[in-house]
Formats: sequence, structure tokens, C-alpha cells
Amino acid sequence: MSVSDRYLDYSGRADRISGGARRIPVQTPRGEFTVWTKRVGNNPDLKVLLLHGGPGATHEYLEAVDSFLPGAGIEYYHYDLLGSGFSDQPDEPSLWELDRFVDEVEQVRQALGLARENFVLYGQSWGGILAMEYALAHQEHLRGLVISNMMASAPDYTAYAEQVLMPEMDQGVLAEIKALEATGDIENPRYMELLVPHHYELHTLRMPAKDWPEPVVRGFAHINQKIYVPMQGPSELGMSADAKLARWDRVADLHTIEVPTLVIGARYDTMDPAHMEMMAGQLPAGRYLYCPEGSHLAMYDDQETYFDGLIAFLRDLPARNA
Repeated sequence: MSVSDRYLDYSGRADRISGGARRIPVQTPRGEFTVWTKRVGNNPDLKVLLLHGGPGATHEYLEAVDSFLPGAGIEYYHYDLLGSGFSDQPDEPSLWELDRFVDEVEQVRQALGLARENFVLYGQSWGGILAMEYALAHQEHLRGLVISNMMASAPDYTAYAEQVLMPEMDQGVLAEIKALEATGDIENPRYMELLVPHHYELHTLRMPAKDWPEPVVRGFAHINQKIYVPMQGPSELGMSADAKLARWDRVADLHTIEVPTLVIGARYDTMDPAHMEMMAGQLPAGRYLYCPEGSHLAMYDDQETYFDGLIAFLRDLPARNA
């Protein structure tokens, strides 16, 4: 059987009937809910679980991986965290806590049968925070870790926005954005009319918004604001001081994550690329991938660099015995 045949061999897989999609029950302090996952491919040695950003975004904007990972023979799982996308969306604000999300990921790992000899956890943006927290709690289950476009300190992320990105903006525009935030008028269409051309098109995805890829447009339209705003704040322009994640900082703990880890940063990111390079140096088995043309969604605006580096890292991972 060829490598391609093995990759496409879904025989004996319980989710074959549904094209790899399944709902997984997760236990929470507010009862049982279900989350949605979808497997692509078949590779017993390399299985990547994808954690999307937000918080409150969906797997949809990560669909760029569908153009690259199958050709590399990598089995991977799209996944909507609880409260997002195809997963249950309970109106339970107490569930939107970092520790509970870590517990959810561990329940999903167990349900999918991912183990230390094959399990790689990938987190992009907020998913990178969650991936770091999962590794700090459960790295014994990991073969590898990918932290994409996320700093290890929320205060440093906000400081980068305030000290580097905001001074580069039109100050009249910035003042109007801040005024809308101060009055809580973030549903005003003017708010995004200002943010998109003056920040998002420069640092989130470097192309005119009218040309953004369909999965990005679709995914952004489905962000659960009831999770995003209390955990992050109203926009990608740093975190709000009262956001749940505003004081999150794990820089001092990076040295305890011993599994091979790839940190991905980009020149025009909302996150400081120098900080992300520092993270790779602090990690005992860290590697840094720099995307010189990329922004926060470098998997789109510096696509070849991003996926060449990601696939090379995954192929280089040393084996871990069960």
C-alpha cells in the first residue's frame, strides 16, 4: 500500500461514516455539552489537533491547512472549542475560563485517542495561550507543540500594541477608536470601519478586506462575542485592562515545557516577533519560524514560508515511546 493509500485508508475508523466528523461529549461544572471535531487523513505516527483563536472564533479560518497538510501525509483535526462554531454554545459565562478550556482539551484528546507517540498540539493566537497552558499541565501526552502568532505574556502583548503599533496609526483615527471603546459603542459600524483599514489590513491579514479569503470572512462572521469580549476585549488592538486574560503571563514557565516546540512569529503581526523569538530561546527544545511577509494570519499572507516551516518541524519531530 502506497503512502497516499495509507493516508486515505479510513477503514476501521469509527468516524468513517461521517467523513471524519464527530461530536465529543465534555463534562463541565455546568453539565455535559458536546464539541465538534473533524479528522482529515490517517497517520498513526503524526496527529495534529488544531486550536483556533479568538477566544470565541471557529476552526474555519484555519482551513488554509487543508491545502498543505494532506499532501505532507499529516493527520489533523479541526476543532471548535465549546462556545464556538459547530460546538454547543451554552449561555454560561462561568465556563469561559482558561483552566476549564484546558480540561476540555484533555477530554478531547482522550476521546480522539491521541497519545505521546503521535500527538502534536497546535494553537494559533488565543489557541496558543491554550496550547501553552495545556503543555504546562499535560506535556506527558505530547510529542510536539506549535505556538503560532502568540506571545507568552498578555501584558507584553498589550504593551506592544500601545508602544509600537498605536503610535504608527493615524492619531485622529486612534482617538476615535478609543472614544467608541470608552463609551461602550463597539457595535457602532464606525468602529470596524476604522479598525479594518487602519489596523486589521496592516497587522491581522495584509490584504484589502474585500480580498480576504473566504474561510477568514466566514470565520470572522461567526466569532462569539460573548466569549471574545470578556476574555480579550473589543478588538485585536491589545487586550482590555478588565479582560479575563489581561494579566496572563507564562514567560517564567517556558523553561519547563520540554517537548519539541515550534514558535511562529511574523514581521507585521499584532504580536511582537522579537518576543516570540525570545520564547523559542527559553524553551528547552524550541525552534523559531519567522515569516518576513506575514501578519497575525501569516498562514495566508506568507503562506509558503509558514507551511514549509510548519511541515519541516512536524517531519523532524523525534519519536516518543508510549
